[in-house]
Amino acid sequence: MNNFIIGQYGHFDIEKFNKDYMSNLYGIEVCFLKTEDDIKTLKNITQEKKLNIGIHYPLRHKKTRDPLFLDLNDNNKLVAYKSIEDEFTYIQQCKINPEYILFHYPKPVIISNNFDLSRWKFYSKAEYNFESEYSFKNLLFNSELLFKWLSEKATKHNFIPVLELDAINKYIRDEYFLEKLLDKYSKIKLCIDIGRLHIQDIIEPEFKPLNILKRFLKYTKIVHLWNSKVNHHVEYSHWPILPSQSASDGWMNIYSYFDILKTEQDKLKFMFEHRSDLVSTKELNLCYKFISNLLKNN
Repeated sequence: MNNFIIGQYGHFDIEKFNKDYMSNLYGIEVCFLKTEDDIKTLKNITQEKKLNIGIHYPLRHKKTRDPLFLDLNDNNKLVAYKSIEDEFTYIQQCKINPEYILFHYPKPVIISNNFDLSRWKFYSKAEYNFESEYSFKNLLFNSELLFKWLSEKATKHNFIPVLELDAINKYIRDEYFLEKLLDKYSKIKLCIDIGRLHIQDIIEPEFKPLNILKRFLKYTKIVHLWNSKVNHHVEYSHWPILPSQSASDGWMNIYSYFDILKTEQDKLKFMFEHRSDLVSTKELNLCYKFISNLLKNN
């Protein structure tokens, strides 16, 4: 089944690629590449192996990764859009032709006032607003602008815009504006990161990750796969998913997620966003086999 994607982050690591590579691989998702040589290597390998390219914005290394296109400050918002536009121009100049370009949404992330920041990774306060600071009206307005703009750029530059759901706020959970936007701007698809869903499930008891997965699966193109052990702290972040990981110990209950994911597997691409350097080649192959078997079982 040709629906698996591996990743390269920071620089193109040939040793990592050789370890991660599998037959019938669909593509590579890249992010934050530091040098022109990294980009040349990406082009050469994907052409040689006939692999598709996905970009987890940005392609190039920058001071910050995620553009704050929903920022309440208009100047910060304009800076974010300009940064993305510059990146589109650079990608065209490189002649990479990515199938999709992925952005985290919403950014800034909107979180509840009592959200446990110790178990969620933010690089600075600029990356999030509390729900008391960011109104539903502002989210609707800024999201409409983003969806319209991204749809226009997707047509111009010939790529699929993919929005990776970051922490799920009450507006996404309790309202249905996002589904309406995805129906209206149908070029835009979602990425669901089940590792993130698992962490939010543990730190917010009222959060129902499987309900979110069921609601948004029809709009989803990419699924990010990794696991972590979450109790009072997050341990083993971005660990490959393995059959030995028990939900009773704080790991994700992977079976419950794949019972849902396999219903739409023909239109999904599964991206291994784990850190393969943390495990042996034998364990990595076990991960691949385990995920393949989960998708085969009906």
